[in-house]
Amino acid sequence: MGKPWYKQFWPWFVFAIPATSIVYSLTAVYIFSQNKVDLVAEDYYKKGKAINLDLSRLRVADALNLKAQVAVSDKDINVFFNKGDLDNYPNLRVTFTHRTLANKDFTQMVSADLSGTYRFESPEVIEGPWFVELEPFDGDWMLQGRVNLPTSDPISLYGQIKE
Repeated sequence: MGKPWYKQFWPWFVFAIPATSIVYSLTAVYIFSQNKVDLVAEDYYKKGKAINLDLSRLRVADALNLKAQVAVSDKDINVFFNKGDLDNYPNLRVTFTHRTLANKDFTQMVSADLSGTYRFESPEVIEGPWFVELEPFDGDWMLQGRVNLPTSDPISLYGQIKE
């Protein structure tokens, strides 16, 4: 008579295949539940209505001949702002929005130094696809742009007309 079943190799090998797939499946479910992707906005109707307002603010930026470039190096962010027809360098609200991870979004209010450069640090090193918006404190106009980080080139922000 042979060995009992629990002392043989093949039954354990056969049991290991579904057991391994169950462990991997539960691990994947855990990882996916911890890193949710926010692709659909809950207030999509309000955001849709706000698009027209944003377009008018982009047109105002074009009319004022405003231009900006954003340079990102690790956590250091520099905004080079050409004030166009504005009298002075305004305080700016710079918003970085991640395309899929809403918990990584951040906004920073910044003032210009004597050369007209705005400098600040991001909360963490930013990588991946980002949407950048630049607007004054009163929200009269807006510049925007998209970027995939990291990049060594400055990001051009634009109004309605893309250059």
